Amino acid sequence: MTEQQPVAVLGGGSFGTAIANLLAENGQRVRQWMRDPEQAEAIRTQRENPRYLKGVKILPGVEPDTDLDAVLADCELVFVALPSSALRKVLEPVAGQLAGKLLVSTTKGIEALSFKLMSEILEEVAPDARIGVISGPNLAKEIADHALTATVVASEDAELCSRVQSALHGRTFRVYASQDRFGVELGGALKNVYAIIAGMAAALGMGENTKSMLITRALAEMTRFAVKLGANPMTFLGLAGVGDLIVTCSSPKSRNYQVGFALGEGLSLEDAVARLGEVAEGVNTIKVLKTRAEELQVYMPLVAGLHAILFEGRTLAQVIEALMRGEPKTDVDFIPTTGF
Repeated sequence: MTEQQPVAVLGGGSFGTAIANLLAENGQRVRQWMRDPEQAEAIRTQRENPRYLKGVKILPGVEPDTDLDAVLADCELVFVALPSSALRKVLEPVAGQLAGKLLVSTTKGIEALSFKLMSEILEEVAPDARIGVISGPNLAKEIADHALTATVVASEDAELCSRVQSALHGRTFRVYASQDRFGVELGGALKNVYAIIAGMAAALGMGENTKSMLITRALAEMTRFAVKLGANPMTFLGLAGVGDLIVTCSSPKSRNYQVGFALGEGLSLEDAVARLGEVAEGVNTIKVLKTRAEELQVYMPLVAGLHAILFEGRTLAQVIEALMRGEPKTDVDFIPTTGF
C-alpha cells in the first residue's frame, strides 16, 4: 500500500466512525462507506455523525461514501464495522472485489443461524482475502474523545497485524498483537451477553460485591466455553477477555449494559432495544449461545439465566437465587463444571 492509498471503513455506526476518525488523525485518508445517503451527507456537510456519535467532529480526512464498489476498488486495508446481521448481506454482492484485501473485522457478534464469528463469515465470502480482527475494551465515544485506549489485533498473518498497528496506533490509542484470532474474537462476542446481566444488576441496585461476582464468574464461564472450542485460555486474561468484559459490564456507555439497565427498570426487551436505537449484539447472541453451549455440554449458568429472563419470564433475582443454590466448585477452572 502506498502512502496515498486510502483505508476503507465499512459501516456508519458509532464504532466505525470512531475508527475512521482515529485513522484520519493518524494521517490516513479514509473512505467510510455507509448505506444511508442522508447520513453520508450529514458527515460531508456538518462534519458530524449526529445519529451515532453526536458532538464529535469528523476530521476532513474522512470521506463518507455510499458507493461500496468504488470504496473497495480504492482500498487494500478494509475495516469491517457492520452489524453481525448485515455483514454477509452487504459483502456477498462484492465478494469478487475482496480477493487479496486485508479485511479486519471490528464487529463483536455471532451470526444467528450458523454460530459463525465475523472473521469466519469473511473467510466464507472472501476465501482469497487476508483476515484479521480487532477487539478490546473499546467504547466508541471514549475513543472519539481521545480517552487512553488499547486494543488487540489478532491474525496469524503477521504482516496484517503490523499494518493495522501502524494505521491505528497513535498518542491515545495503543494496539497490541495476538495470533489467537478465534479467542480474541470469541471474547468480544461473548462478553456482550454478560453486560446485559450487569446492566440489570445495576438498575436493581445490587451491590459492588454482586457485580464483582457476576463479572468474575462470567469470565470463568466464557473462558470454559471458548477453550472447549479451541481458544487459548490465556487470551482471556488480556484486553480482549477480562479487559473488554470489565468495561462493557461496568460502563453506562456500553450498549449491552444500557439494554440490561432498561430491562432492570422494567422495560420490555423490545422497548429496551428501541430506546437504545442501535444494535446490542448481546441480544442477538444469547439464543444461539445457549443452544450451542447445550450442544457442547458446556455448563453456562449465567447464559441460561439470562435466556430465562429474556425469553422465559424469569427475573434476575430468581436467576441469582438459583445460581447461589448451586453447588460451589473450584474458583479458576477452564474445564466444564456443573456448578456456578
